[in-house]
Amino acid sequence: MTDEWNAFITRVEPGEPRSGPLSGRTLGVKDLFDTAGIRTTYGSNLYQEHVPERNAVAVQRLLDAGAVLVGKTHLPEFAWSVLGQSEWYGTCRNPTYPGKTTGGSSSGSAAAIAAELCDLALGSDTGCSIRLPSAACETVGLKSQWGLISLDGVFPLCPTLDTVGPMARSVEDVALMWSVLAGRAVPEPRLAGLTVGLLRHPPGIGDGRETERTDAAEVWVADLERLGARVVEARVPEPSANTWPQFQHEALRSHAATFPSRADEYGALMRKKLEAAQRATPEEVEAAYRAIEEWRRYEPDVDLYVSPCYAIELPAEDADELEIRLPLSSFLRWVNLIGWAGLAIGNLQLVAPTDEIVLAAGLAWERR
Repeated sequence: MTDEWNAFITRVEPGEPRSGPLSGRTLGVKDLFDTAGIRTTYGSNLYQEHVPERNAVAVQRLLDAGAVLVGKTHLPEFAWSVLGQSEWYGTCRNPTYPGKTTGGSSSGSAAAIAAELCDLALGSDTGCSIRLPSAACETVGLKSQWGLISLDGVFPLCPTLDTVGPMARSVEDVALMWSVLAGRAVPEPRLAGLTVGLLRHPPGIGDGRETERTDAAEVWVADLERLGARVVEARVPEPSANTWPQFQHEALRSHAATFPSRADEYGALMRKKLEAAQRATPEEVEAAYRAIEEWRRYEPDVDLYVSPCYAIELPAEDADELEIRLPLSSFLRWVNLIGWAGLAIGNLQLVAPTDEIVLAAGLAWERR
């Protein structure tokens, strides 16, 4: 099949499917996940010829359930970007909105689904990386609650925030994949009786930057209420300190074996980000961890939140990532910090402390 969207880094000859709930469904796997005997680059120059000996746990679970691997999907270098750009593997293009970004970092997974190059895809999300591409390509993706789905065999970016999640063209398929990955039953569709918080202004990351505001979620209120939900205005509290140094600290630790010792083998953007991370002080890092720990104890007074995934105009595929990464991810990044689940259905985002709540709501929404 022709890949005019540059959605794949490596194509794979499909094997025979096993029997199971995903039998015969074609699968694209973000090239951040190890695949036995198949090149796994992590989107980097350093690992261009890397061939793992075993599958990541999440990959193995999907294959055991009958999914058929057809390729390793595009991502920016080491999954640290909100755009589908790569110095090493070119730009992943958006099949739904040509010329606009696919979003990152699970860029190829969303593009491959949107272009119908595969039925299902696997992605990772550290700050927006499943939900933003799903929104940009008008597909569906789940950022799972932190710690639920195994990260074994996935190259780390920031382990305190890293999550694995399913991506597809429907909530129903995402929920089925989630059931395989998490070992839990698919929840029954439900919105009736739930209190939904309308989020017009997301919390920041504690760095003092004012986040974007939008009334975009109002367009979904009538349908939510028709399905039996009670929609109220809502806010989420801000973190008590700047959380960004924690991200920087863990990113440096993830790359300690190759940075700065092999810094010249990194792309210019990735090198610049890691160099900036070196300036975070121990005091700033400690305060960031403390703020995240406090934030994760917060108990919301609504059952779930509704917001857009992005609130600015979708940037061009060749946009400057450093200029747009924060405004483009304002409604997404906080969900990783607080450790909750986020489900993107196109640009609609449902957020709650657990996967079951957002999936139940998403299934009810899809069947409206």
